[in-house]
Amino acid sequence: MKRIAIILSAIGLMTVIGGCKKYLDSDYLFDEQMTLENVFTSRDYTERWLARAYYYLGTNAMQDVSSKKSVMFNFADDMYYGDENEEYARWKRGQYTESGLSGESLGIWKTAYEGIRQASIFLNNIYMNEEISDYEKEDMKAQARFLRAYFYWVLMRNFGPVPILPDEGLDYTQSYDDLALPRNSYDECTDYLAAELADAAQALPSFRGNSHLARPTRGAALGLRARVLLFAASPLFNGKAPADVAAALVDNKGRRLLSDTYDEAKWAKAAAAAKDVIDLGRYQLYVAYRRETAASPGYPATVTPPYNAEFSSSNWPLGWRDIDPYESYRALFNGDVPAFQNPELIFTRGQNQGDENIRVMVLHQLPRSEARGYNSHGMTQKQVDAYYMNDGSDVPGMNSMYQSQPGYAGRYNTLPRPSGVVAADEESDYPELGYKGESVHKQYVRREPRFYASVAYNGSVWHLDNGTLPEDVANKNKQVFYYFDNVNGYRTGTTYWLRTGIGIKKYVHPNDTRTISTNTGYDLTNIEPKVDPAIRYAEVLLIYAEALNELSGSHSIPSYDGSKTHTVMRDISEMKQGIQPIRIRAGLPDYTQEVYGSPDKFRNSLKRERQIELFAEGHRHYDLRRWTDAPNEEAAPIYGCNVLLTSDKPDYFHTPVVVPSLPTVFSLKRWFWPIHWDELRSNKALTQNPGWTMPE
Repeated sequence: MKRIAIILSAIGLMTVIGGCKKYLDSDYLFDEQMTLENVFTSRDYTERWLARAYYYLGTNAMQDVSSKKSVMFNFADDMYYGDENEEYARWKRGQYTESGLSGESLGIWKTAYEGIRQASIFLNNIYMNEEISDYEKEDMKAQARFLRAYFYWVLMRNFGPVPILPDEGLDYTQSYDDLALPRNSYDECTDYLAAELADAAQALPSFRGNSHLARPTRGAALGLRARVLLFAASPLFNGKAPADVAAALVDNKGRRLLSDTYDEAKWAKAAAAAKDVIDLGRYQLYVAYRRETAASPGYPATVTPPYNAEFSSSNWPLGWRDIDPYESYRALFNGDVPAFQNPELIFTRGQNQGDENIRVMVLHQLPRSEARGYNSHGMTQKQVDAYYMNDGSDVPGMNSMYQSQPGYAGRYNTLPRPSGVVAADEESDYPELGYKGESVHKQYVRREPRFYASVAYNGSVWHLDNGTLPEDVANKNKQVFYYFDNVNGYRTGTTYWLRTGIGIKKYVHPNDTRTISTNTGYDLTNIEPKVDPAIRYAEVLLIYAEALNELSGSHSIPSYDGSKTHTVMRDISEMKQGIQPIRIRAGLPDYTQEVYGSPDKFRNSLKRERQIELFAEGHRHYDLRRWTDAPNEEAAPIYGCNVLLTSDKPDYFHTPVVVPSLPTVFSLKRWFWPIHWDELRSNKALTQNPGWTMPE
C-alpha cells in the first residue's frame, strides 16, 4: 500500500490527517477491501474506475446547461427564472453566504476535485494492467487527462485560479502544513491545462463510434484547449482586471494571481488553438435542408430570407439557397438531431446530465395551462433586442432603455419600436410566425430565424404534439399569450408566471409536453431527450474570429503537436472564416466592411453574435466576466413587457418596463463564486475570492 500515490482534493486534507482509508478504497466499486494493484490488474475494474471519472462529469454540479435548481450560472442578463423561495432573486442580489446557496459552491469544488483524484489515480496505475493493450492504454490515459482538465476548467470558470494538485499525488504521511496547497496563478493553471490537453489530443482518436460518442476525441481536447486559452487572453485574466479584483485575488503569500501585464501573444495562442480545431477538417456547422412544403404545423415550409446578392443565390456553405436557417438552428438543441448525425458537435456528455438536466429546464419553459409546465423560465428584453431583423439590421428601439447606461454607446437606437398587432388577413405576410400569427405584436415579425427558434414571444405557437390526455387535443398547435387576462400571464397567489412576459423556446421540441399534474414531480416521459452541446464548432469559429480581432501584429505559434507553425494576425479574410458560416447558417448577411475594419465595432458585433448564437448554453455569465463587462451589463435594470396590462392594450403591454421582481446588482463578490468555508478550514494555504470572507 505504501507505493500507491494518493491524490487528495482540498476537501479531504483534514480527513487524511485522521486516517487514509477513505482515499485508499473505492467504496462505490467494491464491497470487500481491495488494493489498487487488485483494481488495475483487472480489465473490468480498470474500465469501471475510468467510468467513475465520467460519472463525476455527469453530475449536476458539473453541467454547462441545466435547470434552475442546479447550476445558476446559466442565468445572467439574458434569461431568468421566477418561482418558489425567490432563489433567483437571492442569487442576483448576492444574498448567499460562503457556505453556498443550496450547496452549489461546495458541490462544484468537491465534485471537481474528486473527479481530478479519480482520473489521476487512473493515470498513475494503468501501467499495471496487462489485460489491456498498449494502444488502448494510451487512449484511456488520454481520456483521463481530458477529464482531469475539464474538471479543472469547471473550477477555473467559477472560482478563478485554483490549486493544481501534483500529478503524482500527495504523500499522506506528510505533515498537515506540507499537505496544504496554495492557489496557483491563473497563468499557471492555463499553461498546465493547455499542455495537458495538447498531450491528450495527440493520443485521442479523431472519431468515435456511436457507442462511445460521449467520450472525448482529438477535437474535444483541442476545442477545450481553445476555450481555456481564449479566457486567458481576455481582459479579466490578461492584465486588464479591475484594480479591486486584481488586488484582492492573491495567494497565501500575497502574490497576485491575475497577471498585471497585458500580453497580446495570449490572443495569438487562442487563435492558433482554434485554428488547430479548424485544420482537423473534421467538423462543420449542422444544416437542415430546405423544405418546400410544411410537413406539419411543427415543421413548417422554409421561410426564405430577404434577397442578398452575395448569399441568396448560392448553396450551402457559400449561401443559404438550399438550407432552412430556422430548422438548422432549432434542431441542434431540441433533440431532433442525434449526436452521431451532428457534424457540429465536438464534445457532449450525451444524456449523462445529472438529475437537473436540460429536459427539466424545458419543463420550466413549457406553458402551465396547455402543457402543465412551470411557465417560469423566461427571457429578458435585452436578449430579445439582441436578435437581428431578417435582413441583418437592428430592431427599431434596440436597447433604447439603456441609452443612459454605461457601456451602451453604439449599441442602441432611438427609433420608435414597431406598433400594432398582426391582423387575421395579414398572417400570410409574415410566414416566419409559422402556423398562426394573428394578434402577434409587430415587434416580433420579420426577425432573424434564430429568434423564432429561441424566443417564446407573446402569441407564439406551442405545438405540444406528445400530449396524450383528452384535453391535449385542443391544446396542440395553440398560441400562448402572457397578457394579464390570459391564463399563462401574471397570476396572483402563484409564482408560476413569466416576469417579463417573454418565454424561451430553445431546446423545446414540437413534441414536448407533460402528461401529469404539475404537483406530482418531474415527469419527463413526453419530453424528447436532449443532447448536451458542451463544445460545438460554432463556438470554435467565434473563438477564432474574436482572438484574431485583438491582434495588432503578426505572431508565429506552433500547432498543438509541433507539426507546423500558425502565422496569425488580424486578417479580415480569416476573421470572415469564423463569422460568415454562422451568419449564413442563420440566414443573415455578413458584417459590413466598416465593422470588419474597426476592432472596436467588430468586438461589439462579436459579443452580440455570441450572445445570440450561444444563448442558454452556459456561456453568457462567464463571457461578461472575462470581458469585464459584467459591472455594466448585470447591474443594468432588467426590462420586459408590462405584464399587468390586458390584451386590449397590446402596444402598452409591449412597451419595455423595468421588472422590479428581477433585481440587478453587481459588486466585488460577484466576479467569482465563494470558496466554501469547509474548504478554507481544511486547507490553511487556501485563500478566499474577492469580496468574500474567511472563516473565523
